[in-house]
Amino acid sequence: MAMPVLATKLFVPPLRAHAVARPRLVDRLREGLRSGRKLTLVSAPAGFGKTTVLSEWIADARSRDPQLRVAWLALDASDNDPTRFLRYLASALHRADTALGADVAIDSEALQQPSLEPALAALINDIDRGSHQILLVLDDFQLIEEKSIRDALVFLLDHLPSKLHLAIASRSDPLLPVARLRAGGELTELRAADLRFTPEEAASFLNQTMGLGLSADDVAALETRTEGWIAGLQLAALSMQERSDVSGFIRGFTGSNRFVIDYLAEEVLQRQPERVREFLLRTALLDRLSGALCDAITGQAGSSEVLEALERDNLFVVPLDDERRWYRYHHLFADVLRARMLAQRPEQAAEIHRLASGWHERNALPEDAIGHALAAADFDRAARVIEAAIPAIRKSRQDATLLRWLALLPEETLGRRPVLNVYRAWSSLVSGDVEAVAPRLDVAERALAATTEEGAPRHDSAAGQELRTLPVTIAAYRAAVAQARGDVSGMREHAQRALDLSLPDDHVGRGAAAGFLGLASWSLGDLEAGVRAFGEVRTSLRLAGNVADMLGTTVVLADMLAGLGRLRDAQRSLEQALQVAAEQDEPPQSTADLHVALSELLLQRNEVPSAADHLAVSEALGERASSHENRHRWFVAAARLRKAEGRPDAALDLLSTAERLYLRGFFPEVRPIGAIRARVWIAQGRLADAAAWVDEQGLSGTDAPAYLREFAHLTLARLLIAQHRVDPRNRSALEALALLERLLEAAESGNRLGTVNEILVLQALAHDAQGHTALALGPLERSLVQAEPEGYVRLFVDEGAPMATLLRAAADAGILPTYARRLRNAFGPVPAPTRAATGAEALSERELHVLRLLASELSGPEIANELYVSVNTLRTHTKHIFAKLDVTSRRAAVSRATERGLI
Repeated sequence: MAMPVLATKLFVPPLRAHAVARPRLVDRLREGLRSGRKLTLVSAPAGFGKTTVLSEWIADARSRDPQLRVAWLALDASDNDPTRFLRYLASALHRADTALGADVAIDSEALQQPSLEPALAALINDIDRGSHQILLVLDDFQLIEEKSIRDALVFLLDHLPSKLHLAIASRSDPLLPVARLRAGGELTELRAADLRFTPEEAASFLNQTMGLGLSADDVAALETRTEGWIAGLQLAALSMQERSDVSGFIRGFTGSNRFVIDYLAEEVLQRQPERVREFLLRTALLDRLSGALCDAITGQAGSSEVLEALERDNLFVVPLDDERRWYRYHHLFADVLRARMLAQRPEQAAEIHRLASGWHERNALPEDAIGHALAAADFDRAARVIEAAIPAIRKSRQDATLLRWLALLPEETLGRRPVLNVYRAWSSLVSGDVEAVAPRLDVAERALAATTEEGAPRHDSAAGQELRTLPVTIAAYRAAVAQARGDVSGMREHAQRALDLSLPDDHVGRGAAAGFLGLASWSLGDLEAGVRAFGEVRTSLRLAGNVADMLGTTVVLADMLAGLGRLRDAQRSLEQALQVAAEQDEPPQSTADLHVALSELLLQRNEVPSAADHLAVSEALGERASSHENRHRWFVAAARLRKAEGRPDAALDLLSTAERLYLRGFFPEVRPIGAIRARVWIAQGRLADAAAWVDEQGLSGTDAPAYLREFAHLTLARLLIAQHRVDPRNRSALEALALLERLLEAAESGNRLGTVNEILVLQALAHDAQGHTALALGPLERSLVQAEPEGYVRLFVDEGAPMATLLRAAADAGILPTYARRLRNAFGPVPAPTRAATGAEALSERELHVLRLLASELSGPEIANELYVSVNTLRTHTKHIFAKLDVTSRRAAVSRATERGLI
């Protein structure tokens, strides 16, 4: 069964015939819309006519501006699923204007937690580019309790385009920044005191709409008794029809709203024919009513005519479509009916829910079928319908809805349903509760073993297919648990089991198993085995027809190819994948990720404009074209681009965002964001910050090589070289060389030429820091020979002025002179390593010595003692250094000097 978008939730209620005109309220709402305020809030208890006044306002607004588009969303408790909410929101906007929301409504893969903001941003951009004014109404907002949805609405209000106006109807004030909007003049609000009928409106309603012909005194008395409460007036009017002593009824009519509801509802129900009263009570438990559904519940034909008559008689029935096929009871009246039903006939409630569940199941409305089955405590039926709905639920990514249903099923029921138990295990995995996964999988395996062929679902049914492939799924989830725990051997063991269990035509299962085997090889540093495994993954996914995931594997493949030093192969695979993506009707998920990965490769070639272009394309595609586990990568790539542009502070900001978005457990963490940040600090001269990170990670120059720590150890090597340049006495360059030698042996044994090249560059810099240029040219020449065919540039340029000087020396020595000069030119103007020309002046040797000490942890007086000078003399030196470097602080001087290769 599919998970349809219910059009009845998007129906804009028309202005009711003979409704009392309320121009005083419409004028206020019209002014809020005309003046460009962000929010209209209609907040009042049930029965105050919130929906009716909004309908009148909409009719007035449309008559004044025929181009106005209205999007209406009637909310219910199920909309606390963030994905479902955003899907319905996008569908409401698309129904109002077909240029809006289609991609988000269809491709719900984009609607992943932890944040709805990116998908909302895409909607906002669509609206801003559109040609129509949009009025978006969210009705019954008091039912929304999910914090992420309220946060998303705050985001929408903060970034509201001028072409969109938001209106909210609620029984209580929403947890939104209402006070801030009110103080800023961006709020129009109507409350119970505004919505109450005035005496004139009450007279019009009672005498014209309800046809009672009351005297002015009777109208005034009734208006006073009800305090203008519209539902109370309507109930009273229905009670008074055909009464002879109307004035006596009014005089005896008193009490609170609750009393009024109970009393008048009883009066209204008792005055209905037996058939109608029975119909109202039997259908009270339904959220939505149709003739066919009510026939199934009542066991009688003719329900459509009854519903039409109820609407015609103003008996609290609200149409939900233009064809009058679907209705609902007024919420207040429904509450009363349900209370009566449960009080008078509690034994019938479960049977009514079962009948409703069966009807909805037969009519392909699984959400209602499941809801009624759960209400009837018919858990076996609920479980069966949930199993059948799982493919559609997963496809639409309404994960929160699935988890809510599973949480309502007893453990006993789940224990008999291995498919559902596996999905409970999956829910624990994605929520980060790794420890809860294995016990769930154990229960599922026992239930699976106890499932007999006779009791199993049909082989060709959705549940049967799930059951057939369940052993493979269980093994794959166990591999995922091992991955999250960093247990590489366990990951390989379970992945191999999944592969062994999968049938030849189970392409998805075989692809998942091969993928985990590839990730295990990657985690161990065997990138060549990882590349082979992911080649198998791509083949399996292609045979399964899963283009989106097949393209997504290209990002992983390109990462490993780059680690092997095969930049050209990596670029070719990404470009081919993008070509396939371009041939699809809609950009598949991971298209944006492909652009990000290609941007990183192009930046390595120093093709900065092209790298920036691909990042811009990725951003424009939005999160719907990106997998949630890769969303941090855009910010990492953008950070590297900002650093290459000479904007390190902007790079650090982007890395902070990346860190918030990063999801652990999906891929090996081969380039930790913290290490990337530390490299920026080192380039800035913030060596103390980088050293603090090293200590936090427990890194040491004497560590044994380990692939998943390789990137961090190379960062440590950079820090040790930089520390030696600041203070040659600490001999940290020697420690760096010893570390690099061990890392080089490990990288060479794994044939990771990408890492080998980086190590060789750092070896050259470590020798150069000690003044051993001849020794430095050895590893530099080897790195140049290996790097030139693949087009490496930033590998060298990112190391700053010392590398520029070494490249000049290499060219002078006849070492790949053409390539060395091309790399040297990529730096632009670079100062000599021992002197910095600032205007016409250069730093003296003494000032360079002072500058190195300024980069240390020593205080001013300690530096003066080290130099055997007074503090005043030190200040004079510092003043001259600041002037020549065009800076005003010690930190800025160290940063500028590091950029120029002076320290």
